[in-house]
Amino acid sequence: MKKKGKTSWVYTPKKINVWRGIGFGMNDLMGGGWNNIVSGVIFVFVMSNGISPALAGAITGIGRIFDAIFSLFFGAITDGFYRNKLGQKFGRRHFFILIGGILFAIVFPLFWVKSTNWIYYLIVYVAIELIIAMILIPWETLPTEMTTDYNLRTVLSGSRMVISATGTALVFFILAALKHAQNPNAYLVTGIIWTIIFVIAIFVSYRSTWERPLTEDFVKKLDSKPDLPLGTFLKNTVEDYFSTFKNKSFRQHLAIYLLSFTGKDFYSIMLPTFILCCINGAKDDLPWTLQALSAIGILATLAATRMMIKRGPRFLYGLSYSTIILTMIGYILTWMFDVNNPVVILIAISLVYQCGRAILEFTPWNVFPFIPDIDRIMTRQDRAGIYAAVMTFFRKSTGAVASWIAGILLEIIGFNSKTMLNYNTTPRSIQLGIMLIFFIGPVVLIGWALIIAMKFKLNRQTHDVLKAELERLQAGGSKADVTSETKEVVEELTGEPYAKVWPNINEDNSKTNGGK
Repeated sequence: MKKKGKTSWVYTPKKINVWRGIGFGMNDLMGGGWNNIVSGVIFVFVMSNGISPALAGAITGIGRIFDAIFSLFFGAITDGFYRNKLGQKFGRRHFFILIGGILFAIVFPLFWVKSTNWIYYLIVYVAIELIIAMILIPWETLPTEMTTDYNLRTVLSGSRMVISATGTALVFFILAALKHAQNPNAYLVTGIIWTIIFVIAIFVSYRSTWERPLTEDFVKKLDSKPDLPLGTFLKNTVEDYFSTFKNKSFRQHLAIYLLSFTGKDFYSIMLPTFILCCINGAKDDLPWTLQALSAIGILATLAATRMMIKRGPRFLYGLSYSTIILTMIGYILTWMFDVNNPVVILIAISLVYQCGRAILEFTPWNVFPFIPDIDRIMTRQDRAGIYAAVMTFFRKSTGAVASWIAGILLEIIGFNSKTMLNYNTTPRSIQLGIMLIFFIGPVVLIGWALIIAMKFKLNRQTHDVLKAELERLQAGGSKADVTSETKEVVEELTGEPYAKVWPNINEDNSKTNGGK
């Protein structure tokens, strides 16, 4: 595969430190920023052009369904792209990051042009989502490619989440500043600024990362999956994706991730409407100012990086989710007591919320790099791309549901985006409906995630045990020599009897490749 001679930078490992972690994480300036644009800005921006709440929600809803389907197969495409000369030269992951970055620079600004045609926004939105998936899915596998060490992966993932928090703050800070200045083209100017920042971040990350070298042994392992006709490929890909649910830790991880992030989506989608229509004295820039307080999440993420190593993910889940639920109660009490222009109160509540949100976003993506190791001991395969694609598929599907449901519920309660623009023009009965949507969605979903998180067992200690056993088996060790402690940990993490893990090669190929 890889020709002899000078090794390409994309296959050259470097020392992983904080600066390298920042370089890797720069891509999530765009990733984190975009997710908050989707959940916190697009809905309001589209409604500001006179489009109804239901149709505004449908734009992101329909778009993310198309994107989710694309994402479902794209991980497998990147996994096998090493066979292509472009994949060998640029990297099976990096090639798509490069192409995606170029397309993003062209398409992203088009969304922020004013229009009353929701079909226009839908088409451009779908294109942006597909381009971002082309960038993020291969990028999310890179910690697994770059190192096997728990602490070094935590450095990479922790740096990523710090950058993601920075992206969230930048998104809302720029918009809040332009809204405060009463710029009539605030959304368009903001969209152009976002484009410039995000494109720079994408290419910094592109050049700061690398992939596992295509050694003879690694290629031989990858080549054990032959080229297939399209129909067979799609069938086997779907089977591969369903097979990820045999992994107990992944099932729990995915449920925690989806419930908590969808709860966060409801908050972001509904916050501008809640603030402007339910809070007495609120000005147009207040929702974006409160969202810009996400900058405090950078400090929370730094603290979470240490706590992830010292206390593990279960502690962080509990801390984050309980904090968010308490702040949601604070928002509702502010409305119930009808405080006039409670800016200071809302800032205090939002600062606490943003700390909880930052930890909510940090934790699942710090857990994810260790999930493929559990799969490896179950299947003897490298399927990080498949796991990333499954997570992306379901995340985007639930994100679509959140925006769509929020729009439909606003229609049901009688909210009119053309006439109900602030506290004085919104009837109290409509305010009550807005408050219930804003409160119940996040609290129910995040409370459910908290219950599941308390049963989650993957942490540094259990991963070390799993990793040691994986290395022993890879070195030719016998399954019969497993210790009772290791057996218990492996069974707890995989959800499978120890006798079923690390299957023999023929059995593994038969089961995971559709009998090929």
